[in-house]
Amino acid sequence: MFTDFGVPPSAATTRSLVEQRLKEQRENIGVAETLTVEWRGRPRHIAVIDIPLDSLFYNPSTHRIRAQRSLDPDRDAVLATDPWRPESQDYLQHLLTVRPSEPDHRDPAFNDLKKSLEEHKQNEPGLITRDGILVNGNTRCAALRELKTTTSMRVGVLPESCTWEDINDVELSLQLRPDKRREYSYINRLLAIDEQRVQLHRDLSLIAKAFHTTTKSCERDLWVLALLQDVIQRSITTGGASLRLMDLEGGQGKLEELHRAYIEEHKRSKERADLLKEARLAAIVLELAKTDVRYIEADFHSRYLEKTLPDEFKVAESAAPAAVTIPGLNRTVKAGGANVAAARAVTDTLLQAKAVEAAGDAATPADRSAAVAIIDSYKDAFNDAIDTAGRDARLRKKRLAAPDRINDACRDLEQSITDLVLSRGNASLDEGAFDDALDQLRIVMSKLGIEAQRSIDLPGNGLAWLIEAVAVRQPQP
Repeated sequence: MFTDFGVPPSAATTRSLVEQRLKEQRENIGVAETLTVEWRGRPRHIAVIDIPLDSLFYNPSTHRIRAQRSLDPDRDAVLATDPWRPESQDYLQHLLTVRPSEPDHRDPAFNDLKKSLEEHKQNEPGLITRDGILVNGNTRCAALRELKTTTSMRVGVLPESCTWEDINDVELSLQLRPDKRREYSYINRLLAIDEQRVQLHRDLSLIAKAFHTTTKSCERDLWVLALLQDVIQRSITTGGASLRLMDLEGGQGKLEELHRAYIEEHKRSKERADLLKEARLAAIVLELAKTDVRYIEADFHSRYLEKTLPDEFKVAESAAPAAVTIPGLNRTVKAGGANVAAARAVTDTLLQAKAVEAAGDAATPADRSAAVAIIDSYKDAFNDAIDTAGRDARLRKKRLAAPDRINDACRDLEQSITDLVLSRGNASLDEGAFDDALDQLRIVMSKLGIEAQRSIDLPGNGLAWLIEAVAVRQPQP
């Protein structure tokens, strides 16, 4: 269920040191510092002690950098087999200091933490097992080691019976408190929820409570993670390159909106929902703005992208599913899902190009150059298509603006009728003001009739009534 990484080679020495300092604390006459943790479903107060930094080990199963471990597959493989060797611990130290969405860059949040520790020292204790494994405070330990202004760290000590399952549960309960200072990255949060659901078979309501969210939000997060895992599989190239979860770290808002739009479209048509998903997924991978992605609807491929995408990236007819013969009619029709298959193939080409780009020096210069050219072509095509889709959307919105205002006015007039009825009971109607308002209504409706005739060549019943009601003449050109 959980990977049991065992204990560090120096566990016996560390355990002896921890026991000695716990004993000293118990014998101390003063008030001892304690830390409250969620231990096997119940609050538990544990003792806090000082422990040398060089006696502490980073937790190889920490959720904080779960996705980022794939940054260097070779170092990650060593970490998985022997997490306690210096090379593995150095790799964990590095991952704790980098930005989750851009692991090639230093994390500003880590620098802020480091500065805070330098100015204000350690305000809150970390948490360890008796073997010296950090359950909470991995990032603080990394910052303290870089500062080199102290040789020890304040930590709470978990009970002797602590298992790896306890380590994972306690870490989550502490890191997911509402007052946490440095949140898990988006992808690592998704992985933590999936771990609780898939590996531990926990009910979504319990997971939602632990993560301070709702059951529906957890369902959405699991859907998004499944989608991203599918994206990774589809991005695998013949040369073995593929996208990594951390490459998709920055798409949280757009992925959440994709889920909402997909579910709504799926209520009407699964095929249209899949078309929307493929188009938006490509836009998300291209890192287009959220406001642009919103213009992508189910007909985006056929109505807009087909006109802007270069011919070499369009899917040939042979790539789509074969036609299906209708029994008894001797007629053939396009197989269901042909449009989805074509849209999926377009997205796959982009995903594989992004995988080569993300591979960096692991890919040949020629492959990287070709991948960049594909990505640039896709980005230009999507930008042009979205620009047209945006103009159409704004036009549709303008077309709806006038009817919406008329509907709002009708609701106000209906309320006015109700007010008139009520006023008869208490003689509260100001007849002069009411007459003035009706006169203003006549003027406004006359103007409305004039402009409506200028805008509409063939009046319908509603406009015909308005023209007659206000005696509006056809305006002269």
